[in-house]
Amino acid sequence: MIKRKAAKHLIFIGVAWPYANGSLHLGHVASFMPADFLARYFRLKGHEVLMVSGSDCHGTPIEVRAEQEKITPQEVVAKYDREFNRTLVKGLDFSYDLFTKTAAPFHYKQVQDLFLDLRKKSFIYKKVQQLPYCEKCQRFLPDRYVEGECPKCDFPDARGDQCDNCGSILDAKELLGPRCKICGEKPTWKDSAHFFLKLSAFEKKLLAFVKKSTGWRRNAYNFTLKFLENGLLDRAITRDSEWGIPLPAEVSVSPAGRLVKEGDTFKGKTIYVWFEAVSGYLTASQEYSRKIGNPDYWKNFWQNKRCTHYYVHGKDNIPFHSVVWPAILMGLGKLNLPDRIISSEYLTFEGRQFSKSRRWGVWLPEFLEKYDPETLRYYLGVNGPESADADFSWKEYETKINTELIGKLGNFVNRVLSFTQNNFNSAVPKLHNPDKIDKNILENCEKLFGAVGKLIEETKFQAALKEIIGFSEDGNRYIDAKEPWKTLNADQQKTANTLYVCLQAISALQLAISPFLPRTAQKIQKQLNIPERKEWKFHAIPASHQIGHPKPLFEKIEIK
Repeated sequence: MIKRKAAKHLIFIGVAWPYANGSLHLGHVASFMPADFLARYFRLKGHEVLMVSGSDCHGTPIEVRAEQEKITPQEVVAKYDREFNRTLVKGLDFSYDLFTKTAAPFHYKQVQDLFLDLRKKSFIYKKVQQLPYCEKCQRFLPDRYVEGECPKCDFPDARGDQCDNCGSILDAKELLGPRCKICGEKPTWKDSAHFFLKLSAFEKKLLAFVKKSTGWRRNAYNFTLKFLENGLLDRAITRDSEWGIPLPAEVSVSPAGRLVKEGDTFKGKTIYVWFEAVSGYLTASQEYSRKIGNPDYWKNFWQNKRCTHYYVHGKDNIPFHSVVWPAILMGLGKLNLPDRIISSEYLTFEGRQFSKSRRWGVWLPEFLEKYDPETLRYYLGVNGPESADADFSWKEYETKINTELIGKLGNFVNRVLSFTQNNFNSAVPKLHNPDKIDKNILENCEKLFGAVGKLIEETKFQAALKEIIGFSEDGNRYIDAKEPWKTLNADQQKTANTLYVCLQAISALQLAISPFLPRTAQKIQKQLNIPERKEWKFHAIPASHQIGHPKPLFEKIEIK
């Protein structure tokens, strides 16, 4: 009987799209980071991965920033899109298959087509609504141009679309004491014709979908279930703003082919960012397919039940990924729904919430100018807001890096490689008659990948990193107990066994740490003088292999 090779599994990872209206702070990075951990791990497992995201180029935050800086929205977008590519993609080594932007012409066309498809299926309809209008500014106010008190949690600075404090999706009319974000005046309410997405049509299907879902973070599951049980309201899919994706010309015509209203071209209205940004997961997949010369490649991930979809973001984005986007996908039909919602909690800074608008936080470009990006990947991996809110403090960062990353992992690697270079001419010693302790460490080299892999797949990244650091700590205890500097002259073979075992442990650590700290893994690979490993398992280094030149992996952190 011919044994068939197991079919390769497909993994789609959609990472939240950062708003191109300002520099990213560490709170953003904390919510994006799990995506890269997953992508790098699954590639090593032999799965086919597609990880996409990009700059969110439309919406009120960009308009606000443009007005503040007296420049155009296009200039704001260009500036921060370049910065995101410099800091996320290159600075932090996020391994996106495609990091694009919603200002891309391809995205415009695809979003308009999605809009028309849903309208044709009667999931988008037109109605007149009352919207806030600022008499002083002489304009309708998009939701984020209206601020006020949240009616559900009393947060004083809720926006007209969402409360950042409790996560509730809002309508500007619900805000208590609404005010114009630009001038502070109280808005009036005027009629404006808009298109709406019929979210209410998907309420029962969404509820059933969520109840049978598995692998969601607890915060996403609980929030979404409660949100749906309160009932869904239809949501405006267009807004009064010229900064965004314009409506396709065909929208003036009803699905039956009749004019909606004579002369009604919806001039000055664009497609809402909440619809077109989440649609970017699909359009970016299609854009990537064209980029690699295989226009239908995206279908492998979107129309194939062997594909698992991960969505990675902060908890303020939960409803858009767990309710709005699944509803859109249901309306479009024959497309994969989210399988895993990986939503982080909040990261605070010195006890206060990060805020781009209030300029309170640690900004990624400034951090990367001063500190090793690998230290940030480690800190946010082991101390991030995985299952509860977490706090970033400079003192804690300094302590974590110096005592764990440097004191345990870096110290073990450097002392072993230096000892091997100085006493064994940089050659891996031969193993002969290992004792029980030697065998135990070698067995744990094999077991490390099963333990760490299981935790990564459960999105328990803190526990996975602690397992890896714990293994390096075991290595330090082992070498301290064996004291090869003492046995070097008295028992050459015992010393050789100790160094052989330690070098195998470093080989295991090199690959196990690579999803989390790719540059550190490359440094260890170079110092071990071994080829790149592309399979998630323990790779033993043969005796007599010549290692490279050891160097410290990290510089000590000193916060001034």
